[in-house]
Amino acid sequence: MARPHLLCIFGAVGLLAAGPGDGLVGRWGLTVTAGATVYPSWLEVSKKDGQLAGRMVGRSGSVRPIEVKMEGEELVFGSYRGRLVGAKLEGTGSDNRGNQVRWTGVRLVRPPAPRGEPRWGRPVTLFDGRDLAPWQFRQEKGRECWSVAGGVMVNQPPCPDILTRERFRDFKLHVEYNLDPKSNSGIFLRGRYEVQIADQGPRELDSHGVGGLYGFLTPTAKAAKPAGEWQAFDVTLRGYHVTVALNGVRIIDNQEIDGITGAALDSDEAAPGPIMLQGDHGRVQFRNIVLTPAN
Repeated sequence: MARPHLLCIFGAVGLLAAGPGDGLVGRWGLTVTAGATVYPSWLEVSKKDGQLAGRMVGRSGSVRPIEVKMEGEELVFGSYRGRLVGAKLEGTGSDNRGNQVRWTGVRLVRPPAPRGEPRWGRPVTLFDGRDLAPWQFRQEKGRECWSVAGGVMVNQPPCPDILTRERFRDFKLHVEYNLDPKSNSGIFLRGRYEVQIADQGPRELDSHGVGGLYGFLTPTAKAAKPAGEWQAFDVTLRGYHVTVALNGVRIIDNQEIDGITGAALDSDEAAPGPIMLQGDHGRVQFRNIVLTPAN
């Protein structure tokens, strides 16, 4: 057993070795309040060669690198600054319109990746071609621009997102879609992680193209059909690892999603969430939406 005075010495050495911001390294789920509006965000703080760095996802858009630094006890990144209060980050800042915001951050700690094959439950039909009963709208305006015709769900953009009333944790999801030329949409897993739907055309593979986990994961193969044709996604989400097949071709294979994507419903990654379909970027039709939950 180590002697008490040796433990004190080693503890003091550890404190001396710790640098500014070391206790803030990790991933944080942010909740931002701007007046009456509340929305999620995401922050990752890293450190290499003694220098802090970061990545951030805002209210919308993609993950982006940001400068991170310490000013006294305050963490400063982008237009935000805050400090550790207990186990949470708390701070203020301004949005891209210059509005003042308040924000809080909760450290995200993920369990190990699931192992083995789960027991799959009974498939749940989320859209059967008849009505939108299992769905609700992110905004009431959605009632005016989401409809069912000819056995398909279709939007008239710009249209708010549509999401399932039921929430899910781990699952397999089958979705068929038909996209207008030059349009794009997305499928949000648990309402937080967007699998991109886009008119691929001649575009090279990237994380913002069809089948990518928006801003985070890039597909490994081109499997999209031309816009105007029916296509199918088969997505498996277990924990924070995702597998995506497009038109029968596996394009993302059990990769970890680092964090929420822009336009997510919330940043509470530990909670189950709905399936959400994006409606504001282009006209898209959906059919045969079936989810199989893991028990």
